[in-house]
Amino acid sequence: MNPAEIQLIISEDGSHTLFLPHLNETYHSTRGAIAESRYVFIDAGLEKLLADNNEIVVFEVGFGTGLNALLSLMYALEKNIKVYYHTLEPYPLPEEIFSQLNYLELLNRNDLKDAYMSMHKSKNGETLKMNSHFQFTRYQSRLEDFQFENLNADIVYYDAFAPSKQAEIWSVENLKKVKSLLNEKGILVTYCANGQFKRNLKEVGFVVESLAGPLGKKEMTRGILNARN
Repeated sequence: MNPAEIQLIISEDGSHTLFLPHLNETYHSTRGAIAESRYVFIDAGLEKLLADNNEIVVFEVGFGTGLNALLSLMYALEKNIKVYYHTLEPYPLPEEIFSQLNYLELLNRNDLKDAYMSMHKSKNGETLKMNSHFQFTRYQSRLEDFQFENLNADIVYYDAFAPSKQAEIWSVENLKKVKSLLNEKGILVTYCANGQFKRNLKEVGFVVESLAGPLGKKEMTRGILNARN
């Protein structure tokens, strides 16, 4: 990815997000990058699984800035659980961009700098054992091209660019792929509340929950498998 195409901007909670002019799209909400990620993926995602799990397998569509992975690492340490984190990113950020992101400073977690930087610098398919609580693997692949092998996830973070920008990522075909890697009571969480996307989720077998969205956004979405069992 060409660094000249990426603009570093400050969201309303003081944390960075990135803007891509050619897509007219940001990586995180301009209302608050950290606040949005924590609300959608930690509070509505990992927290829901915590009661029944002390080991959680995460599959993320869209590593991007690595903010969701960083918050998940922090959560694993805080709750004394193990998280196995798998993430897709076809277009990794260059170091001159990710090294400027201010998440560690704002979260007061400079002790995790080496771990965070190693996520961004990891090679395709390389597994990093950060500590006894967090294992990380990043794949430089599009969801359409990725081959799921020996993955049995508890939760999917669906954090791709919006359907209006990259509609193919939110297709029935891709959601079928995602469903195939989830365990029988797996969940999917996303900031997106697009109507067609929710219909697609239902079509492939998810029970769809429309939850209150973050930062004044009306809704977000959580899909659950076998929700009535």
